Amino acid sequence: MKRLPRIEQYGLIGDTQTSAHVCDDGSIDWLCLPRFDSPAVFAGLLGTQEHGSWQIAPASSAGRSGSEKVAERQYRGDSLVLESVWRTPAGSVRVLDFMPPRDGTPQVIRIVEGLSGEVEMVSAMRPRPGYGSVSPWIHEVGGRMVAEAGADALWLDTCVPQVEKDGVVVGAFVIGAGQSVAFVLSWCPSHAAAPDVLDPEAALAETLAFWQDWTQECTYDGPYREAVVRSLITLKAMTYGASGGIVAAPTTSLPEEIGGNRNWDYRYTWLRDAATTLAALLGTGYRREAQAWRRWLLRAVAGDPENLQIMYGITGERDLREQELPWLPGYEGSAPVRVGNGAADQLQLDVYGEVIDTLYLAHQSGVAHCADTAVLHQRLVEHLAQRWQEPDEGIWEIRGARQHFVHSKVMAWAAVDRTIRLAEAGALDMDLAPLVELRATIHREVCDKGFDPVRNTFTQSYGSKGLDAATLLIPRTGFLPPDDPRVIGTVDAVRRELSTDDGLVHRYRTRGKRTGVDGLKGNEGTFVLCSFWLVDGLALTGRLDEARALFERLLALCSDLGLLAEEYDPVQQRQLGNFPQAFSHMGLIQSALLLQLLTTGPSRQHGAVAVPAPRSTSRSMRQSAADLTPQHA
Repeated sequence: MKRLPRIEQYGLIGDTQTSAHVCDDGSIDWLCLPRFDSPAVFAGLLGTQEHGSWQIAPASSAGRSGSEKVAERQYRGDSLVLESVWRTPAGSVRVLDFMPPRDGTPQVIRIVEGLSGEVEMVSAMRPRPGYGSVSPWIHEVGGRMVAEAGADALWLDTCVPQVEKDGVVVGAFVIGAGQSVAFVLSWCPSHAAAPDVLDPEAALAETLAFWQDWTQECTYDGPYREAVVRSLITLKAMTYGASGGIVAAPTTSLPEEIGGNRNWDYRYTWLRDAATTLAALLGTGYRREAQAWRRWLLRAVAGDPENLQIMYGITGERDLREQELPWLPGYEGSAPVRVGNGAADQLQLDVYGEVIDTLYLAHQSGVAHCADTAVLHQRLVEHLAQRWQEPDEGIWEIRGARQHFVHSKVMAWAAVDRTIRLAEAGALDMDLAPLVELRATIHREVCDKGFDPVRNTFTQSYGSKGLDAATLLIPRTGFLPPDDPRVIGTVDAVRRELSTDDGLVHRYRTRGKRTGVDGLKGNEGTFVLCSFWLVDGLALTGRLDEARALFERLLALCSDLGLLAEEYDPVQQRQLGNFPQAFSHMGLIQSALLLQLLTTGPSRQHGAVAVPAPRSTSRSMRQSAADLTPQHA
């Protein structure tokens, strides 16, 4: 089996309902149709190109053994239109890959443009529905190639003659300077009428206009604008436009350790991930996404907050049962490949905090009051009040024994705190006295049971010696002020015990081949989001120059297209985990906002939203904390 390209060699294109991964060798190796969570029709990313792929490249570099390289690769402006340029001895050629934002038929459009000379090109499409398990019936209908399997039909439209050979649709052509050839791949139900043929150039213009209009709403004008806007586009691309649900990542089973079994399906809407992604969007001026997500939340939770799931399908589905796909060998042999996610059945108390904090943030950002949301909010808090003392699986979704995780308790505190603040503002009709008492009770317990006075740090769970990078969020929640010695001690401890010399942070310490607190064997890379949390911790505790230096080191980990996976391997110097990852890009945005705020003050940070600090804070620190945009795991 040929070695797959590195994860960071892939670019993302999408239509805000699904997406595709385009490698720098011109091969689309991942595409789920018609939704993010649909079975992949190209699954080569988790096996070989034989499991589904579509490569368009110079004939001299077709396959994975050629010598030709993509000389240049970039997105066209602030859009999700990917440009790839090859330079060959015979001439140069550019391929534009994009998916038009749509209401109906999902389509992938690939436009080949000759730049100089004449270049021999090859298009080789291997449709393999069912995550690479099905060889479809490929035939011609009215001059159009169609691949049908079960309920799915893929239609390929192009002026280049196509032939089918051994399950591969192949077209060879020569492109000269000034010429262009378009390929349009459309999905529709196999029983439905054939989809209309798009005008590719018109679709390109409409797609560029869509992204240009959307990015113009961004209010961030700081020094890292290019990285922030690219992250915002990536987050928007992972938002299912039809419902407002946000996927944690558009892939499944990209490994946290090469050859390991920490491979999970992230193509669903975690309440935590979606809520924190919305915090980043709200902090940069986006409001409509918050309103859409709030409606999604009401539909997903429905009238049943007592049975709140920590994640749902992108349109609110509850049944996300986990299964393995044994016919796929996994990315670089990292098996098993999983679809569905068993974490949907876990208890994760921190989710209440993230959801309620985002509802608070939406209120602070001027999103209109919603009476139905207020009722849901009240019931969530009432349920949390009954359960906050239970152990849970926590933010990292451990598959070992439940623990009293400090971060979960801190976020339970945050849920109560934000509820109190909304009630004080008249946005909620609730009795304040028991809420104030509950907030104080949670705070005392965390400080008594979750803090190690010998090492001057908060720990991962009550009575444990292990550390957890999630405790870096304590000052950003307002649980303690940034100048509290316990906060400074926790930042220093995480930096000392969980980070590399370059400041890349592990979530917690795994135990290698032995099973650790998370109930899993093996190791994992450093966690990109946690590294951004360290940026925030350093900045808030007065080490702004160190924070900025670390932030810029993290920016250097981005791919050439500005994309970040979930984790990074500092030894092999490569990205790991599902890609791109909403958590990572949210962390980048929030750290950029915080650095700008602490450097220039709130007057420049139009997207920042006030979150009051604890009343025990000194006046100067209280003012700094009050200007923060809240960020949680």
